[in-house]
Amino acid sequence: MGRWEPGARERLVVAAVDLFTEQGYDATTVAQIAERAGVTKSTFFRHFPDKRELLVAGQETLSRLLAEGITEAPGDASPLEAVAAGLERASSAMGAMNRELAPRLKAAVAASAELQERDALKSVSLAAAMTTALIDRGVPGPTAALAGELGVLAFKRAYAEWAEGDGSAKGELAEYAMAALDDLRAASASLG
Repeated sequence: MGRWEPGARERLVVAAVDLFTEQGYDATTVAQIAERAGVTKSTFFRHFPDKRELLVAGQETLSRLLAEGITEAPGDASPLEAVAAGLERASSAMGAMNRELAPRLKAAVAASAELQERDALKSVSLAAAMTTALIDRGVPGPTAALAGELGVLAFKRAYAEWAEGDGSAKGELAEYAMAALDDLRAASASLG
């Protein structure tokens, strides 16, 4: 592939997930990922500081979309309604590539303590983005934090269910996210 061919970032992510699945995270080198993606090591390092960061490639975008959706929710929206708006906005950015990579990514994370740690940090970061956006709307801190955590749980549950389908499942990720948030809302109401 040519050095300047578009899509290098996406090819690097796909190559890394494939290699992590085939030979394990620890056994995979940056050089192997770059070679599989058809780019140089320097191109790899223009996109990612290390191989661990490949698995959270879209985290900043996801956090931004969640926060934007919350910020743009109607002024009279409850905290969970604002979170729902954030989930809808973020879900719209997830496409076929995300759905295709999800099972392999899940397997790679399950096989590596380092990747499990990074995945946990990603969840904390997403919750923080939603919490901050809710506080900026005037939601009290504890309520904002709880709503942000419920948003992360809903997103993770929805993403897992959406991705586990064989691709023929009806519905967009947003539908799964709204259903998961509704389930969590009902569950939290039953806590008493």
